[in-house]
Amino acid sequence: MQPSPGSRPARTAGGTHRLLTGGLLVAGLAAALGVLAVVAAASGQLSIPAPEVASGFLRGLGIDLGPAASHPRADATLWSVRFPRVAMAMVVGAALAVAGALMQGAFGNPLAEPSVVGVSAGAAVGAAAAIVFGLTAFGAWTSVVCAFVAGIITTTAVYLFSRSNGRTEVVTLVLTGIAVNAVAGAALALLMFLGDTQAREEIVFWQLGSLNGSRWEHVLVVAPLALLGLVLAARLARPLDLLALGERPARHLGVNVERLRVFSILLVGLLTAAAVSFCGIVAFVGLVVPHLVRMIAGPGHRLLLPASALGGAVCLLAADLLARTAVNYAELPLGMVTAAVGGPFFFWLLHRTRRTAGGWG
Repeated sequence: MQPSPGSRPARTAGGTHRLLTGGLLVAGLAAALGVLAVVAAASGQLSIPAPEVASGFLRGLGIDLGPAASHPRADATLWSVRFPRVAMAMVVGAALAVAGALMQGAFGNPLAEPSVVGVSAGAAVGAAAAIVFGLTAFGAWTSVVCAFVAGIITTTAVYLFSRSNGRTEVVTLVLTGIAVNAVAGAALALLMFLGDTQAREEIVFWQLGSLNGSRWEHVLVVAPLALLGLVLAARLARPLDLLALGERPARHLGVNVERLRVFSILLVGLLTAAAVSFCGIVAFVGLVVPHLVRMIAGPGHRLLLPASALGGAVCLLAADLLARTAVNYAELPLGMVTAAVGGPFFFWLLHRTRRTAGGWG
């Protein structure tokens, strides 16, 4: 049967329109990220004009260009406090958003997010155990290392428990994740019961999430792990696109579906554990950002993954800016800000999915 005369031009026009939309989206997100980074670095108890932020950044690189600092502590504040925090927000946001895109793509479910595999809950237990029992094997980094290792272990456990007959089903993975999250919650409650007042305050602070205290040495640990995860995730773009056609067509086209899902889960664990180890639990970034990008630019992962990384960086940088400037001389928990936005979005997404799918049963 010959295709209709207008079918090829229509497909070409549709592909061109989607490519243009994707290009505009990436360019817009990159521009928004640059502007927001300058605003975030300029904002705080010590207000620094945007031109001085740019010139201070250049001076730190050895380039004396632009206006001089109007405050004697401006450059020190930028390079020791604000720039590391801005960089950490970008890295963590990008890692969480790409982890969410991988989860949604690997399991074909727009409601999937990194916390489904228990990595955040496991990391919380690891950090809490280090705090309560006073572990010092890695010095000041002990709670961070424990959080990272526990997050990876929890992710692996969820995968192994959900695997049956050589396959991992989506429903089984989600239910296993719920069970493991419940066990981790019980363990966290026990640790809070065993800890003293100071330990409980540290655990609660860690659970609420914060970028306060971010330093360059922290960024230099998280950034390489996140970059490795992002590079490996980009290599999964084509297999994930084929998997979107369905498991059987993907297998016929040469995709090892089970191996793809295993690798995706491991990458989700790496990205999320690296992100939450330093800043605590930050909810909903991995759910909201990839879904919004997919609604705008379509489901193709070659565009979805980099756009999600940029969108996640923009989202978390904006949330952190709001958290530390909304109340004078105080800082709101970062996890509370992201949950306040992500919670209503999740309800809307549930309603939309149910309406378009014609019900859950």
